[in-house]
Amino acid sequence: MIRYPLTIFLSAFLLFQVQPLVGKMILPWFGGSPAVWTACMLFFQMLLLGGYAYAHAVSTRLPAKMLTGLHGGLLLLSLAFLPIAPALSWKPEGSEMPLLRIVGLLTFTVGLPYFLLSTTGPLLQESFRRETGRTPYRLYSLSNAGSLLALLSYPFVFEPQFTLRMQTLGWSAGYAGFVLLCLWSTAEFVRLWRAQPSTEAETAPAVASPRPPLRRIVLWLALAACGSVMLLATTNQLCMEVTSVPFLWVLPLSLYLLTFIICFDHERWYPRRAMTVLLALAVLAGCWGLFEGHELEVWEQLVLFCGAMFICCMVCHGELAYAKPAPEHATLFYLMVSAGGALGGLFVAIVAPLIFSGYWEYPLSLIATIVLAFIAGQESSTGRIELPRPIWIIGGAVLVTLSAAVGLVIARQRFAEQSTLESTRNFYGVLRVNRDGSMTDDNGEFHELIHGTIQHGFQYLDEDKRSLATSYYGHESGVGLAIDRHPRRRAEAPEDRTLRVGVVGLGTGTLATYGLPGDVIQYFEINPEVVRLSEEYFTYRKDSLAKVEIIMGDARLNLEKQRDENDPHKFDVLAIDAFSSDSIPMHLLTEEAVRLYLDRLKPDGILCIHISNRFLDLDGVCLAIAQKLGWPIVLVDSSGESELGTNKASWMLITKNQEFLQDEAIKAAINADWPGARQPVLWTDDYGSLWQVMAEE
Repeated sequence: MIRYPLTIFLSAFLLFQVQPLVGKMILPWFGGSPAVWTACMLFFQMLLLGGYAYAHAVSTRLPAKMLTGLHGGLLLLSLAFLPIAPALSWKPEGSEMPLLRIVGLLTFTVGLPYFLLSTTGPLLQESFRRETGRTPYRLYSLSNAGSLLALLSYPFVFEPQFTLRMQTLGWSAGYAGFVLLCLWSTAEFVRLWRAQPSTEAETAPAVASPRPPLRRIVLWLALAACGSVMLLATTNQLCMEVTSVPFLWVLPLSLYLLTFIICFDHERWYPRRAMTVLLALAVLAGCWGLFEGHELEVWEQLVLFCGAMFICCMVCHGELAYAKPAPEHATLFYLMVSAGGALGGLFVAIVAPLIFSGYWEYPLSLIATIVLAFIAGQESSTGRIELPRPIWIIGGAVLVTLSAAVGLVIARQRFAEQSTLESTRNFYGVLRVNRDGSMTDDNGEFHELIHGTIQHGFQYLDEDKRSLATSYYGHESGVGLAIDRHPRRRAEAPEDRTLRVGVVGLGTGTLATYGLPGDVIQYFEINPEVVRLSEEYFTYRKDSLAKVEIIMGDARLNLEKQRDENDPHKFDVLAIDAFSSDSIPMHLLTEEAVRLYLDRLKPDGILCIHISNRFLDLDGVCLAIAQKLGWPIVLVDSSGESELGTNKASWMLITKNQEFLQDEAIKAAINADWPGARQPVLWTDDYGSLWQVMAEE
C-alpha cells in the first residue's frame, strides 16, 4: 500500500511548492504588489476546485478502464509543460488588467500539471477506500502534511539555497517522478480490480449511507469559504505593511494547512468548548491589532494576526471535520471544501476590491467565524440540537459582545475616514485623499495622499505655499540635494542647467516642484488610480515649469525596455521611491535592478533610493549592492522642518560624480558615521532575506 501515501504526499508537496515558486517568478512583473499573491491564490484555488470536481465526476461515473486511459493520457500530456517557466511574452505592457494577465500566465505556465496534482488526493483516496474498505480521511491529513512541508521548506531551504532556475528544474524533475508514481498507482488499482471484481461490493456497507442534506453541504461550503477569506485577508494585512515576500505568503498558508492536519487527523484534536473560548480571545486580539494598526511592531503584527487566523481556521476546519460525511461521500465533501476555498478567493481578489474602499474583509471574516461557529456548534453529526437552552443564551451574549468589538473597530476606521475626500481600492491597494478640514499645521490647510496607512505626500492649499517641496522631498533631503546641487545646475548658460529626472513612484508628484524650464521629469507609475488622484487633488504636476511625463506600468520593466531600445535620453537624477503603504517592492532593490538604474544614468548621474521605513533597515542592502558594483554610496538623513512641511527622511545616494560629492553642502548633509559597522546584505533577483534587514527598534 506504499504507493498511496507516497504518491499522495509527493503530489501535495509539489502542489504547494509550486505556489510560492511561481508567485516569486512573476511578482516583479506586476510591481511587487501583495495582490499578486492573492491573484495567484485565486487561480490555484479555482484550479483545485476544478481538480476536485473532475475527481468527483470521474470516480463516480467512469469505469476503471476508461478512467485509467483518460487520466493516464492527461498525465503524459502534462509533461509538455516542463520545465515550468513563464514565457517573457507574458510580461505586462502596462495597460492590461493585472488579474486577468496573471490568470492567463499561470494557465499556460503550470495549468495542466497543477490541475492533475490537485486531482491526486481525492482520486487515490477513493481508490484506497474501494480497495481496502477503510476510511481515507487520514490520507487527507497526510496530504496536508506534505503541503505544509512544501511551504515551510520553501523560504528556509529552497529559496535561500537555490536560484530560481534550479528551483524550476528541481520541481519539474519532481513532477516527472510524480507522473511515474501516479501511473503505477493507477495501473496497480486497475489490476487489483480485475483480479478481485467483487472487492468493492464485499467491503461496502450493507446499507449505503444517505446523501448529506443540503443544509450540511451549505455548511461545508460556508466554513471552507470563511477559512479561505481569513487566510487571504491576513496575508494582505501583513504584506501591505512589511513587504510582499514568500515568507509572508507562506506563514499564514502554513498555519492554515496545519489546522487541516490537526482537525482531520482525529476529532479529539479539536476540543469544541476550549476552542470556543480561544475563538473569543482570538477575535479580540485581531480587533486590537486592527485598532492599533501601524503602531505595532512587525513581530507583534505577526503574532496577533497569524494567531487570530490560526484559531479562526481551527474553528472552521474543526467544525468541517465534525460535519464530514461517510467515506463514500468523501469526493463530494472535498469538492465542497475546495469550492468554499475558491469562493473565499473570489471574494478577496475580485469582489472586495469592487465593493469596498478599504480592507474590510478582515473584520468581516472575524464576524463570519463567530456566526458560523455558533451555527455549527448547534448541529451534531446527526443534525440534532446539541447544546441546552442556557448555553444558547450564553453563546448569544458572547456572539453579541464579540460582534460589538469588531463593530467598534469598523466604527473607528469609519470615523478616521470622515476627513476623506475620496477613498479608492484596486489591485494595487487602498488609496485615500484626506480633505483639508482636520488636516492643518502652522502652514495652513493641506491635502494628503494615504496609501494603506502611510502618508505618500501632501500639498498645502495656500496659493503661496502649494509649491513647497513637502514630506520626504524637502530641499534638505537626499533627493532634494541631488537635484538642487547637481553640477549642471551651476552651468553658466541657462540651456545647460536643465536636468532630466526620473522618478519611480508618482505619489502626489511632489518632485515636479523642482522642475525648471527645459527640465524633463519622467515618472514611472504602475497604479492608474495614483495618476488620477494626483491630478484631481494635487497641483504639483500642473504647476511645474518642467515637462512632466508619466510612463504607466512597472518601472523596472519600462526601464529595461528603454535600455533594450537604446533610448539615448538618460537621467541626470533617478529617484527610487516606490513604497506601497510601508512596503517596499523587493524586486526594485536587487543587484540586477540597481545595475539597470545605473545603466540608465548619465556618467555624472545620481541614483537616489528612498529607504525611510518603520520595519526594515534597507541601507545595508544598498551598501552591499554598491560595493558589489563598485560605486560610491553615501547616506543622507534629514530631520525634517515643520515650518517647511518636511518629514524625517533617509535617502541613499549612489554616484561617481566627484564634483557633486565634494560640494560643501553635500559633505555637510552626508551621515559621516555611516556605514560604520553596518553589515552588508545583498539582495538579488534569486534571493532576498527579509529577516536580515528587520529594524531593531
